Amino acid sequence: MRLPVCIGLCLLATACTRSNMDSQPKYHEYAPGGLFRDGRVLQAPVPGTVARGDLARAEEAKNKPPVTMQLLARGREQFDVFCSPCHDRAGTGRGMVVLRGMPPPPDLVEQRLLGADDQHFYDVISHGFGAMYAHADRIRPRDRWAIVAYVRALQLGQHANVAELPADLQARLKAEKSP
Repeated sequence: MRLPVCIGLCLLATACTRSNMDSQPKYHEYAPGGLFRDGRVLQAPVPGTVARGDLARAEEAKNKPPVTMQLLARGREQFDVFCSPCHDRAGTGRGMVVLRGMPPPPDLVEQRLLGADDQHFYDVISHGFGAMYAHADRIRPRDRWAIVAYVRALQLGQHANVAELPADLQARLKAEKSP
């Protein structure tokens, strides 16, 4: 009596796996399919289609904000988080990652990069360059511009002429140098 019951249960169990729930008809994105006239399943978006939420970000990327103390402060904050592990806090390219064996990035205050325009730095932050990976998905466009402004401040700080400083800062520097 047990044997026929076991065989019957096994047949019922195997019949369940052949239902349409286990093998549903569907098309895969890159496989050919007969759903559309061109034979492709994955269709190109309609011309003029804009992804939701990207308009504001694209507009933010186009408009370079004016340099203010708040923007520089934000740039320093973002630079310390995203850039200093490789470039170090002074931008010299001797960050902690480099000390642990990674290839050194360029010194941000070297002569070659002093002549680079702001868009170059923005593009490198956005799309990466060499061993540096892209940060566009991690850093908002306004913050990328803030980092660019801060890099310019680092460059100016490394190559500043004391005679170009305001008189009160020159006096403070002289006071700090004299014992």
